[in-house]
Amino acid sequence: MNMHKGRIILALTGASLLLAQTAHGPNRLAHAAAGIATLQNWYIESTGLWIATGWWNSANAVTVLVDYGRLSGDSRYLPAVANTFDRNEAGGFLNKFYDDEGWWALAWIDAYDWTQDQRYLDMASQIFSNMQGGWDDTCGGGLWWSKDRTYKNAIPNELFLTVAARLAARTGDSAALDWANREWQWFAQSGMINAQGLVNDGLTSACKNNGKTPWTYNQGVILGGLAALYRQTGDAALLDQAHAIAHAAIANLTDSGGILHETCEPKCGADGQQFKGIFARNLRALNAASPRPEYAAFLRANAASIWSHDRGPDNQFGQVWSGPFTVATVATQVSALDALLGAGSLDAAPRKRKPPR
Repeated sequence: MNMHKGRIILALTGASLLLAQTAHGPNRLAHAAAGIATLQNWYIESTGLWIATGWWNSANAVTVLVDYGRLSGDSRYLPAVANTFDRNEAGGFLNKFYDDEGWWALAWIDAYDWTQDQRYLDMASQIFSNMQGGWDDTCGGGLWWSKDRTYKNAIPNELFLTVAARLAARTGDSAALDWANREWQWFAQSGMINAQGLVNDGLTSACKNNGKTPWTYNQGVILGGLAALYRQTGDAALLDQAHAIAHAAIANLTDSGGILHETCEPKCGADGQQFKGIFARNLRALNAASPRPEYAAFLRANAASIWSHDRGPDNQFGQVWSGPFTVATVATQVSALDALLGAGSLDAAPRKRKPPR
């Protein structure tokens, strides 16, 4: 990997400042600062994307830059976020996959929360409008995975729920809140939540649970969606369902040390490498809405394992959080950063950047 020394020195200086803020114990925001410096060595200024990774993965990379900035108060990556928007806004962050669109909508909602720049929120609203076109009455409702309309599955619907609820909170749009409620009512009766309390990947052509892999990100995104909808409605049953899924995931998808694993490890494809961090990010969202000691313990244990056992010589993070480190990609780096930020959030209050003048 071609390391840019000036950028790394700057980031490590920031990490040192963060470490100085903590008198005892590991500072996961400092660890995240070092890891983000490494992530940005994959960033391509001319495209606003990250090299050798997918379109949706870049949306998640934007999310961790924003998340780090909001937690730490460090604004050095604000230009990269703006550059990504500027380089790609002409296409509206749309493609044939409704889940890809959902990741970008969430990234721009987060960017709006950090900057109060209205163009980010407007873009998220426009993406959400496009996503609505994926809903029809097949299987009683729900979004299709793609505009080819061949598969109804968990992830686009979980993202649609989350985007709808979060937009409703920021815009006061009652139609968005109606969509969030409608989505959850459909999802809850779709059959995708299995007897273990885990979310399988999707539905068969006969609209039955297809029994396919309960990927960690499918357990995660629904937690964030339910937490966001709870904040809008006050319906405690939403939190009960979220806690049930979170507990099922922690019980069934971790090793004896409490470290999260994907079933495809150690050779997950480009998509699977991203999934675990999304679970950590959304468990953090649930914990913010309804704290549980076991969630904090999970986030801290996974962050500690990444730093101690799955870190390369230049603060690269690999796929298997229990280690050993082998190789890093943009997807594994962003995924691990989500876990580090999840642990860091337990000791830091988010800071809102002043709106640009």
